Amino acid sequence: MACGILLITHPGVGTAVLAAATSLLRNLPLRAEAFEVPFDADPEQLLPAASAALRRVDGGDGVLVLTDLYGASPSNLAAKVARLGTRVRRVSALSLPMLLRVMNYPEQGLDELSATAAAGTRNGAIIDDA
Repeated sequence: MACGILLITHPGVGTAVLAAATSLLRNLPLRAEAFEVPFDADPEQLLPAASAALRRVDGGDGVLVLTDLYGASPSNLAAKVARLGTRVRRVSALSLPMLLRVMNYPEQGLDELSATAAAGTRNGAIIDDA
């Protein structure tokens, strides 16, 4: 069994990050899907579709939900999805380094994988003086 990865983001963000990771790694070791929340959407109406996406990626060990902006509609929808019964950990500030880092540690459990995701974004931010 393995964790699943669900990206709940604003339009265009999750799909682009997932496509870039797939291009770089060629074969993602964990089930992953992007669920994008339109700017004018009612999160309550999207809950059934987001829940279905969560179930599709769940490999049996829970789902790591990555959101782009904490406190925004996608993040709020992720919080609602996390209360539906599937074991979920949420991490915000989605970035390509975060997703690549997660995909490089598919053997990790959900708790450890969420820490790895956060470290991926922190360690992926470099100030280059050049």
